[in-house]
Amino acid sequence: MELKYVFYIDGTREQVWDAFVSPEGTRKTFFNCVIRSTFEVGAPYEYVGPGADGDETVHVFGKILQHEPHHVFSYTENAGPSYREYDAELDTRVTFTLETVGTCTKLTLVNDQIKDDHPSLQNAESSWWMILSNIKTLVETGKTLDFGW
Repeated sequence: MELKYVFYIDGTREQVWDAFVSPEGTRKTFFNCVIRSTFEVGAPYEYVGPGADGDETVHVFGKILQHEPHHVFSYTENAGPSYREYDAELDTRVTFTLETVGTCTKLTLVNDQIKDDHPSLQNAESSWWMILSNIKTLVETGKTLDFGW
């Protein structure tokens, strides 16, 4: 199974990249989480932030597959330990790709290698819309969306 989202954002690739990779951007767009990683291919990463285990809850984790600043960011993804025990069979792949189109940026997100019965599929389907909408809004207005949480 594959989830695919395409957004056109009125901003540069650098601005969009910062919104989903920099600590300031991810705190605003990924539910107050930050990415912890060296970003080297093969290195581990974690999205860490407030949650069931306190401020250091690991929400998702995996390995960096590709990291080309302002162009491509790809990684494996699995739910953190407060959600379920690690199961390699539940690893998925996430790939963000940025392209310049005129004076805006085309952001394509593909979340694939998902089993049809994956326990996080429904959550991913709704969460990606929120995250990507937040990235677009942040880059274009400097503000984020209020989802009422």
